[in-house]
Amino acid sequence: MIQIGNEMPRFVLTDQFGKDWDSEALRGHKTVIYVYPKDNTPGCTAEACDIRDNYTRFLEAGYKVFGVSKDSRESHLKFAAKYELPFPLLSDPDHSLMESLGAWGEKKNYGKVTVGTIRSTYIFDEDGICTEIIRKVDTKNHSAQILK
Repeated sequence: MIQIGNEMPRFVLTDQFGKDWDSEALRGHKTVIYVYPKDNTPGCTAEACDIRDNYTRFLEAGYKVFGVSKDSRESHLKFAAKYELPFPLLSDPDHSLMESLGAWGEKKNYGKVTVGTIRSTYIFDEDGICTEIIRKVDTKNHSAQILK
């Protein structure tokens, strides 16, 4: 599980357009990786649309933004098209990146313990060092949490 001060985990994942993103290529850029459970669900849609609506602010602040879930590339493509999402959605079907981040594990949902995606966001500086972790995500106002 990553902590503040740790380096970004090494990964190569594919986005909705079939482009591979290598964590090494993100060096030199401030990076936001937000992990969400599932495309086209109410909370995940609210979160993605809030980031979409504030995307210019992310770019002006020098951030690259990536959404990550275990959904397929095809699911991401439909989700991004439906909501006009301008940023890459990375498919992590074996949840290897999510596990490295600490965004995969036991969670309680309506009192029931399950294993799955833990909604969270990780912010990295230009050197690939984690500077912030947001575990209590406000899906409707997540951009404000990140860009504060």
